[in-house]
Amino acid sequence: MKTTFKILKPYAVKAFAASALIPFLSTAAFADVSSESAYIFNSLLFLIGGFLVMFMAAGFTMLEAGLVRTKNVSDICVKNVALYSVACLMFLLCGYNVLYDVAEGGFIGSFAFWAADDTAALASTANFDGGYSASSDFFFQMVFVATTASIVSGTVAERIKLFPFLIFTAVLAAAIYPIQAAWQWGGGWLSAAGFYDFAGSTLVHSTGGWAALVGAIILGPRLGRYAANGDVRPMPGSNLPLATLGTFILWFGWFGFNGASQLAMGSAADIIAIANIFINTNMAAAGGVIAAVAATKLLYKKVDLSMVLNGALAGLVSITAGPDTPTPGIAALIGAVGGTLVVVAVPLLDKFKIDDVVGAISVHLVCGIWGTLAVPFTNPDTNFITQATGIIAIGLFVSLASGIVWFFLDKTLGIRLSAEDEDRGSDLSELGLEAYPEFGRGSHKLGG
Repeated sequence: MKTTFKILKPYAVKAFAASALIPFLSTAAFADVSSESAYIFNSLLFLIGGFLVMFMAAGFTMLEAGLVRTKNVSDICVKNVALYSVACLMFLLCGYNVLYDVAEGGFIGSFAFWAADDTAALASTANFDGGYSASSDFFFQMVFVATTASIVSGTVAERIKLFPFLIFTAVLAAAIYPIQAAWQWGGGWLSAAGFYDFAGSTLVHSTGGWAALVGAIILGPRLGRYAANGDVRPMPGSNLPLATLGTFILWFGWFGFNGASQLAMGSAADIIAIANIFINTNMAAAGGVIAAVAATKLLYKKVDLSMVLNGALAGLVSITAGPDTPTPGIAALIGAVGGTLVVVAVPLLDKFKIDDVVGAISVHLVCGIWGTLAVPFTNPDTNFITQATGIIAIGLFVSLASGIVWFFLDKTLGIRLSAEDEDRGSDLSELGLEAYPEFGRGSHKLGG
């Protein structure tokens, strides 16, 4: 079911940080464990990491619900619950095998239904040498594609129709995401070229960012967002404390996102590596927050909470490509650059009238690119040319594929709410209910 590359990956590719510490530890710390014990711990890592990443779906939902206007909160909640479910089903239907059933150095796997093959491991202890349960691996990989889809929902919120969005999510989960991920994590051509993306700054976050960018361009900005003279009209979110809670949930879930991407927990070296990844992940987020606080105070004379929240996420995205090799201090600097980039990128997109409701393009695309390019600063086995090649190749593929799907949906079903429906809110127009019925009556005016 998996390629040989994927089985060897935890031990051959991702042990760089841990191996540097091995000379300082006693030999006893690395005593051999049975293949069954390693199998159990490796599988447990996938399961724990998987449910932490799954909880990030709640984080995205709360973040987006807090940053959209009152009249669109219920609709964004439905989109997030539904997109997670659609992504899981499509990854089961064919996405997993498109990603991992690919020839070494190839481009695409097979469009086939995934089925667990764990029963063979119980027949003989020799079968534990594969490293981990197939079901645990599927679960961990499945929640990553749902994260990619969540990035898109925040950007195109408040004006996109529900069912065309879910159709796009289905195509993203079944084909667009797994094809490009196969190039690296499936042992495809980017892996053979030496591209490095530990947990998905490009493969997950930039992919979601490219799909969101193309969708936002085709969809157009919200009604009243930009004045005729180009001025940006503020459209404050409904609940910033809720958005703050969502950010902390995402921060928490990111430990599973990055830590479990070590792909092994069956040795002391793996545990050392995971602990290092946890620390670097946390420090990068902290660096992103402090940078966003400083940048908004410097530029706007006041600290902008929404920018600070995105600063935390920017730091997390920035470190995701290489959380295994930096020192904690360098990780904080990588995150700080990400936090600064967000403060610059959000108003820059507005100048081009690209309306991103929650700032997801700036966080996930811009900082995903930065994080991937930052890897060679701390990982001597990588280089900038190969990293840039992967960024460009994935960006072109995802943009083209997403553009075709968005364009087709726009010309057939139509992807945008009517002006009347958008004005009164997607809660009423799509669902026939409101998240805050006691307070929503005054929010149906243009731009309200």
